[in-house]
Amino acid sequence: MTLNIAIDGPSGAGKSTFAKYMASKLDILYLDTGAMYRGVAWYVINKGIEPANEEAVVAILDSIDMQINYLDGAQRVIICGEDITDHIREHTISMGASTVSKIPAVRLKLVELQRKIASKKDCVLDGRDIGSFVLPNATIKIFLTAEPEERARRRCLELQEKGSKISYEQVLADMLARDAQDSTRAFAPLIAVEDALIIDTTALSIEQTKREFDKIICRLK
Repeated sequence: MTLNIAIDGPSGAGKSTFAKYMASKLDILYLDTGAMYRGVAWYVINKGIEPANEEAVVAILDSIDMQINYLDGAQRVIICGEDITDHIREHTISMGASTVSKIPAVRLKLVELQRKIASKKDCVLDGRDIGSFVLPNATIKIFLTAEPEERARRRCLELQEKGSKISYEQVLADMLARDAQDSTRAFAPLIAVEDALIIDTTALSIEQTKREFDKIICRLK
């Protein structure tokens, strides 16, 4: 049996940061599922298609050849032979990813790839429906969250450090919109499953949050 750890939660909760932390501590693979949806959004947008146009998105799905590679331990998303990893954290791609993720055909395409990877390797997966849909039998499930105002503050600082001029108000508005999209979509919505460990980081520093994860890691070693 492979060791599969599912980390779910809303946008900006720190899922990727702590998924990478767990993977490093346990010396297992980290699979950034959100980056895969961002990859689809990047492809769709660069084809001049609106992410909300479900019919048009589904029509080009079969033309998306996605590969997940690892370079020096870091995940790289390859679309049709092109490494697009450095382009998928742009704000428009983030919103596009939330939109295309509501399309069942998109989720099914990527879930198939995610399950294939997880069946062969010990890994940590983070996303919004890992514990509820992608890997319902995961070894351990974690739901990482924080109040939206705190998540927006953190994300705004992150974007500003990268040179973005986006305002806190815009980040918060987009985050609330994404929360609503993710939690109300008909297919595989964002939920905290009953057997998930809930970690609320609203009042926690990074070091304090790491200590919460260290407790879980100790149980798995």
